[in-house]
Amino acid sequence: MLTHCIEFVPDSDAELWATAAAAPAIFLLRGDDPKSEPYISKTANLRRRLQRLLGAPAEHSKKLNLRDRVRWIEYTSTGSDFESGLLLYQLLRSVFPKAYASRLRLRFASLVKLHLENEFPRASVTTRLGRLNGRNIYYGPFPSRTAAETFASDSLDFFKMRRCVDDLHPDPKFPGCIYSEMKMCLAPCFKGCSDEEYRVEVARVQAYFDSGGESLVREISVQRDAASANLEFENAAALHARLDKLKPMLSQLPEIVHRIDRLSGLMVQRSASPESVNFFWIDAGRISGPVTFPIQAEEHTKSQSMESRVQAALAAFSPSTAGTALETMEHVALLKRWYYRSSRLGEVFFTDENGMLPLRRVVRGISRVYRGEKAEAEASLPTTEQRSQS
Repeated sequence: MLTHCIEFVPDSDAELWATAAAAPAIFLLRGDDPKSEPYISKTANLRRRLQRLLGAPAEHSKKLNLRDRVRWIEYTSTGSDFESGLLLYQLLRSVFPKAYASRLRLRFASLVKLHLENEFPRASVTTRLGRLNGRNIYYGPFPSRTAAETFASDSLDFFKMRRCVDDLHPDPKFPGCIYSEMKMCLAPCFKGCSDEEYRVEVARVQAYFDSGGESLVREISVQRDAASANLEFENAAALHARLDKLKPMLSQLPEIVHRIDRLSGLMVQRSASPESVNFFWIDAGRISGPVTFPIQAEEHTKSQSMESRVQAALAAFSPSTAGTALETMEHVALLKRWYYRSSRLGEVFFTDENGMLPLRRVVRGISRVYRGEKAEAEASLPTTEQRSQS
């Protein structure tokens, strides 16, 4: 994982300062005692950080100084803060398997959970994934729990799936709740509907979450057009009002929010290698890479288009292993931490429902990342309505 190893000799520290690059890296400092804990961190400037930690200490200074304790320096140069964070996570996980989570201070992402294992499915917000092979489905990541709860609540206003959290034992004598009185729930609690009717409604909710709301947009649009064709103008106006309420909510849904087991795409970041960028592949929320992608093709491949070169580079990624639910949660947390930063560097492109990447956008994104330009504004991305019409 760490590609360089240097012996640290305090009397020859000037040679080390000349050798260490003034560039981003992750590094490990180790002493002669095999039982001592190594010092592991990431930095935006390796030379400056080593001078601070291993340089001659200033008199009466309280800054951490490891000059007399370190014998070996191991490091790997990185091209971006995201790459540094991912490699740091992998390194800490291998060196401190019991304490890496607290050292990283990872906060798991908020997700909307569809409880399909319940006899009467419902939705809730959680930060924990259950069994990866279970029936429950998770959607996210959202920037915060509040954002996830708001989206789930606003979305369920368009359906009649239950909001209560109890395990139901349907009884006709049960009085129901405010949602059943407002005709916003099919009320399976007192057998206000058949089991089949409730399953159909749950399927509509799942289709809505799976498609990012597009299924409901299409459904209401078809109903509105049919009502208009039948001269039912009041009904058509009511359906149009529902669309007007739905579309602004969906337009604000972050592009990264997907069904977690279908959260796949390509991230492009700066590379430590010259004339290159780095690819990171996201598969069901899990991150693999980096794979270095040279901007200029080799002589024997110059006849290839950039799109075909990207596809060939993606084939270099090893197939993703299922791993554990905890690992997936950690990878999604790393994605969420990067995606929702106010000053995000690099770009990400998600696959569509057929598992295909928008290759033209990817090629333009590679150029922007390589040149250090800003990502395309989210306002220029297609809205839910536009995607459904394409």
